[in-house]
Formats: sequence, structure tokens, C-alpha cells
Amino acid sequence: MNLKEVLKLTDDLVFARTGKHLNELQEIILRGTWEDEGYKEIAKAVNRSEDRVREVGMELWQILSQELGEKVSKSNFRSSMERLKNANLFNFAQDVVVSDSFNICEESRHRHPQDIPNSPPPNQKTFNPKQHETPHRDLSEMPDLGAFYDRTPELETLTNWILEEQCRLIAITGISGIGKTALTVQLVQQIKDEFEYIIWCDFDSSPTLAEFQSNLIEIISQSEQLDLSANNPKSLPLIKYLQKYRCLVILDNIQNLFISGELVGKYKSGYEDYRTLFKQIKELSHQSCVVLIGWEQPRIVTEVKSENSLIRTLRLTGLDIVAAREIFRDNGLTEIEHWDTIIQRYQGNPFWLKSIANLMQDLGECEIEVLINNTLLLPEDIKDSLQQQCDRLSEIEKQVLSLLAKENDPVNLVKLLENSKINSSDLINALQSLLKRCLIEQQGNFYTVLPLIKQYITSTN
Repeated sequence: MNLKEVLKLTDDLVFARTGKHLNELQEIILRGTWEDEGYKEIAKAVNRSEDRVREVGMELWQILSQELGEKVSKSNFRSSMERLKNANLFNFAQDVVVSDSFNICEESRHRHPQDIPNSPPPNQKTFNPKQHETPHRDLSEMPDLGAFYDRTPELETLTNWILEEQCRLIAITGISGIGKTALTVQLVQQIKDEFEYIIWCDFDSSPTLAEFQSNLIEIISQSEQLDLSANNPKSLPLIKYLQKYRCLVILDNIQNLFISGELVGKYKSGYEDYRTLFKQIKELSHQSCVVLIGWEQPRIVTEVKSENSLIRTLRLTGLDIVAAREIFRDNGLTEIEHWDTIIQRYQGNPFWLKSIANLMQDLGECEIEVLINNTLLLPEDIKDSLQQQCDRLSEIEKQVLSLLAKENDPVNLVKLLENSKINSSDLINALQSLLKRCLIEQQGNFYTVLPLIKQYITSTN
């Protein structure tokens, strides 16, 4: 096969799956891959970041994998295309839309459509049957967040958990502003064609279990009302639908199920039934995946440590330097000298960095950059965000957080016990709860508070 044939065939495959033709960057990646160039070489040739080129490449291989029904990657792309040519699939298979004017195989180039058994009439295209199986989607509550900053490793991890390992329950946790929702929106866009039903639910309104279950069943049952009489009497009706259909359900702002002023994960009065739902999603066999997004997570999720479990927790950390720089560029800030220092001081948190970028735009980047080199600035929107999280803490957690904020270096449990009047059991529970809230970090047997959170606690005490 020559490169022109490969590009045309790949364009047909991508169009059959997405309804869109190859864009310029995708075509450049294919050209480079065909010539055995690495992502670094391709990125340099088009003056783009290697991470961005890699992300687009991974999306492209995933599209091809889904359309061909086999794993396609950068390393086996050439061999996959050669196999496709040899099998002549793109002319006759039902899974590919083929242009009438383009055939690779010499034999088919001179054959009339009527000479091919069961071939469609002239000028009639053969469509992918999967295109008619349009997934049922209710994404009305999924936010449109605009620019997405590179999270390739996290996307690959989540995609593997959901599509390869068939995980049933996944928690995406992290401090406010770290990008949990943005990551999940991007994930949905990448894997949405793998599910019959995709539903995004925002728990800002704190629906009861009865309301939530009724809403989901109403969406799913539009195609078929299941007979629930034969169902396990102990299982919730929703489970029957998760077993019958391949569903992806995203529950955003899950922390609204839990009470403030208590250790993490204690349900509010009237919401305790959710414990049963998450337990059944975890333990009963089904073909669906439920993704939970929030500052806090159900204890049934965070207590799972086994790698063999079908339950996973992804604790999201800050953006890397390359991705974080894009935030400042998007805000027109290109003359900053100490990119890396600013990004590290604000832990690569997208929300925090956007707030600082806005401050630089309003007051002048040079002046703010000088201030940032000497102190951590706390714009009001960052304060408000941290206050929302800290207001949810129990009194014992607030005490422990204040103790840690007074320390210049990470401290161990023994020193914390010496410096406080808190009994060991309460101290351990508080530390565990603060870790689950992502408000403190653990380094071996030592604990510490993120610098910005320490600055906030110091300024409010």
C-alpha cells in the first residue's frame, strides 16, 4: 500500500465511526507513523507539544480499534492496514463505508458491482450497521467546560478500567478545581460509542434515591419496560436495567450526599439508601459502569484496596508543566519568566492557575509575578472554593489541619500526638478522613498540608 491509499482508507474508517473526516493533525500523525517517526519527531515538525500529538494519536488509534474490531496502535498501524488490504475488507465488509471511486485490490478495480455476489446496486453505499445502533444519551446535565488541558495518562487509565477491565464502580476524587469533571467530560466523548445508554446526573440538587432511581429507569425504559417481578427481591430495580443494558452513568458532585461537620462519607439523613445502591453496583454482576465525581466519596469505594476488585479510585493531581502552561497562553500571558515556579507553587491545579492568570491580566503580569515569587496569593475565588471544603470538616479534622498547618516540615503520628491533646484513635480517624478529602498529603509515615491550603488556614485563623 502507498501512503495515499492508506490515508484514504483511514479517512473512510474514521468517517464511518465519527461522521467526520481526518483533520490536519490526524493526517500528519498518520504520515509520520507510516514513515516510522516517533511522536517527538512529529510534534517538532508541526510545532506542537509532544503530549498533544500523543493525545490526538491515542484518540485516532482508539477510533480505528473500535471500527476494525481489533487493537490498533502506533506500533501495529502499518500491519493492520496491510491485513485490511489483503482481506479486501474495505470493499466488501459491512463495517466500512467505501467510496465508489477508490479500490485497492487490482481484481476489484475492473469488476462491475453486479458481478459481486450480494453487492449493493451502483452508487449505493454500504453502511456500518453499528451506525444505526445510536446510543441513548441524556447528557443535558453534562457541563460544557471549553478548553481541556492534557490528561493523557489519566484518560488511558480510565479507558482501560472501563473498557478492558470492565470495572463496575469508579470514583474520581481530588481537591476542588483539580479538573475531575473536565476529565470525565473528555472521557465520555472518547468512549461514548461503547455504551447503549449514557447518562450524566448532577447531584447539586441532592436527589433522594427514589427520585434518582425513578429518573434513570424512566430514561432507560423508553426502549423496553423490564419485568422486575423475577428480579432478586433484595436488589434495587435499577440494577435490573444495569444488567440488561450496557450503561455508563456519571454522578457528579457526589459529595452532596454526605453530611457536613462529620468525618468523610457519612450520609445525610434520608440518603442512607444510597449505601445499598453502591453496594449492589459493587457486588452484583452487571455490564454497566457507574462513575462518581466529587470531593468526597462513599466509604464503600475508598475502602477498596485490592487490585483484583472491579472498583477503582483515581485521585486526580495537578497538571504537568506542559499542560499547565497552556492555561497562561490561553489567557494571553506569554512573557512569564518563571512558568515552572508558579505552576509548582499552585500545585498544577487548573482552577487555581486560571485564577492567578486572571489576576495577572487585571493587575499586570510583571507585578503579580514578582509578588508570587515572594508569597502565595489567595484571590477571593480560591478562598471561596477552599472555604466550601473546609466548612464540611468535623471539629476534630479542623484541629488536626490547624496542627499540620503550623508545621514547617512533614510530621509523623508520634509528633502530632505530642503536640496535641487528641487521643490516638480520634487523631488517626481524622488523618484518614483528611486524606480522603485530599486536603493533606502522606509521604511514607509523614503528613503535610499543601502550601496554598496552609496559607488559607493561616490567614483565616
